[in-house]
Parts: sequence; C-alpha cells; structure tokens
Amino acid sequence: MATVDFSVVADVADGIGVVTASGEIDVATAEPLRQALISVEQEGATQVVVDLTEVEFLDSTGLGVLVGSLRRLRDVGGDMYVAMTHPHLLKVMRVTNLDRVFRIVDTADRARDEARAAAEA
Repeated sequence: MATVDFSVVADVADGIGVVTASGEIDVATAEPLRQALISVEQEGATQVVVDLTEVEFLDSTGLGVLVGSLRRLRDVGGDMYVAMTHPHLLKVMRVTNLDRVFRIVDTADRARDEARAAAEA
C-alpha cells in the first residue's frame, strides 16, 4: 500500500486563521487537521480560512473535524471559509448538503478576502 503525503500548516495573521492542508484527509490524518484548527482558534482567530485546494480526498472523519471547528467558530460569532477545487470534494459537500453550511470558495485568496471583510464588518 502506498503512503500518501499529508501536510497541514496553521498560521494567524491580522486576526485571520489560515490552515492549509495537502494530500488526503481521512481517519489517519484528521487529528493533525483538528489540532491545527484548534491552534488558530486558541490564538484568537474567529475568522478561519481552510485551504483544501491541494487535498485530493476527504472522508467522514475529516468532515467531522471541519464541522466541529465550524460549530466552535460560530458559537463565538466567527465563521469558516473553505477553499476547495477538487471535483470529488465538491461532490461530497453537495451530497451531504454541507455546501449549504460552509462558505466554499474556489481559491485561498478569495477565502482570505472574504474572511478579512467579515472581520472588519
């Protein structure tokens, strides 16, 4: 079985949390994503960009991590902006109706712009 490379990086700049992941998000890699999201929340970011443009696969465990973070953010008046372009991920979001819950955009730059505008409002 081949090992898929996975990476996740978290940063907070100007009050906006940015979590960038690449590879596959599944039961084996969801915990580092969860920890990255928690870290930007703990640094005070209430507007969070999750860049999944380099993610090829997202299973129910990964979706659960995103939903949990979204709930925490909305509980404090924040929001999450998810950048994704992979057709499989977009289909998963549509089939689960999560495209109606998340703010999904096609680029990380657009997600950052939307998060920044919300933070300034």
